[in-house]
Amino acid sequence: SCFCQTKPDMYSKLASAYIVLLASFSCDAFSPAAPPSWGVTSLSRTSLSMTVEVADPPATTPPAEEDAEEKKQPRRVNVGVIGCGRIGLVHLEAITKAPGVKCVAVSNPTVSKAEAAAEKYGVPKFTSEAMEVITDPDVDAVWICSPSSFHADQIKAAAANGKHVFCEKPIATDLAETVEAINACNDADVKLMIGLQRRFCSNFVRVKEAIDKKEVGDPIMIKLCSRDPSAPPFEYVKGGGGIFTDMAVHDLDMSRFLAGADPIEILALGSCHIDKSIEVLDGAEAYDTASCLVKYPNGVQAHIDVCRQSSYGYDQRAEVLGTKGMIATDNVYPNTAKIYKNDYTGNADMPFDFFLARYNEAYVDETVAFCQSLVFDTPVPCTGEDGLVALVMALAAGKSADENRWVSFSEIIQSVYCSSPTECSLLSQSDVFPDGFKPAMAAGELLTADYDEKKEESSKPEAGFFDRVKSMLVSE
Repeated sequence: SCFCQTKPDMYSKLASAYIVLLASFSCDAFSPAAPPSWGVTSLSRTSLSMTVEVADPPATTPPAEEDAEEKKQPRRVNVGVIGCGRIGLVHLEAITKAPGVKCVAVSNPTVSKAEAAAEKYGVPKFTSEAMEVITDPDVDAVWICSPSSFHADQIKAAAANGKHVFCEKPIATDLAETVEAINACNDADVKLMIGLQRRFCSNFVRVKEAIDKKEVGDPIMIKLCSRDPSAPPFEYVKGGGGIFTDMAVHDLDMSRFLAGADPIEILALGSCHIDKSIEVLDGAEAYDTASCLVKYPNGVQAHIDVCRQSSYGYDQRAEVLGTKGMIATDNVYPNTAKIYKNDYTGNADMPFDFFLARYNEAYVDETVAFCQSLVFDTPVPCTGEDGLVALVMALAAGKSADENRWVSFSEIIQSVYCSSPTECSLLSQSDVFPDGFKPAMAAGELLTADYDEKKEESSKPEAGFFDRVKSMLVSE
């Protein structure tokens, strides 16, 4: 009896497929020019039985393959740099060394700095106005190396003018504005890469490689430490969002990078040991020392400790314990020379004492990576979503330390309400949810598809005729 019940469904599916077959071949009969034969050479139109013969492919390259080959060819890209401070000059110098890319305009509020940078690196145009770089018709992409408070507006302006964007972290100082800026780029179909330079440090790259190649088995525990040579001035700490946002965010992102998955929840605590003057500040800004425990899928744990002062210079290391072994990095020194004496044995020099010196090669590699993405139209290695998740992790850490409890990352994400992809706001716990509001559970749910995702989707081959028939037969 069961077979009899399913019989009509199967007949209807066969009938539908038969109709599609007739319609398809009827359309083919009236088409102005039939495409080259690639497979089917005979087909009975009175039944579903088919005789298929494979014909030899034509000698010429199919148009789709010719288009793919053409897309692989490098193209010349003109870029502009906004901000000629320390980090802007690092990127600018790297741009001058990247093949296929030329900087044609720079800007800085103090125009003399822009002029000096233009003269040093052979840039034809300089200005004091960032918008002049963004609206320059000769510029294809912009590097945003300005103070954090300007990032979101400049990203949105660049997207509105059809420019690809590289932006130093953070994307914005506000979570809702971060989502808006990312979606502005996504909706304008321009690339957005976020500066997370530690992902390009050779030490961390090697650890990630060991994880991906299963050299140490499956990850069990990740340990990261980050200790700065000296505490920043009070003015830097005040208004910066606190130690999790302006410092630990790099380590939180690195834990996600190494874990290869989105985190679930976090437990954090902070204290003050170095500069007691900051204890008058609010929230995480009052901490100069902090620890985080991050829970990832499959029970993977990440342990992070950060401190604003290390008497012996930069100390940034990583360790991953796996089911088959462990991989760890040493601290980085200017050289490998060692001294051997009766009262001392060890490195001849102290570790690096300045972040640009410590990560100079990483900044260069990061810049070159985006240049290659522009020239060859390949996916960016650090997306807007990566920047968003890093900020969510930092905000969750601050909330955890303030409330002395585990905080799930979905708690932070659910606080964002978007009436449209580029119009977002933050909801407080006391707010009544707007009509139709459905809280997002993951950061990606707040974002529209980005440039590279759309390109990948459009490049997928369209389902063939027989695939569509098969789908009809097996669908419910």
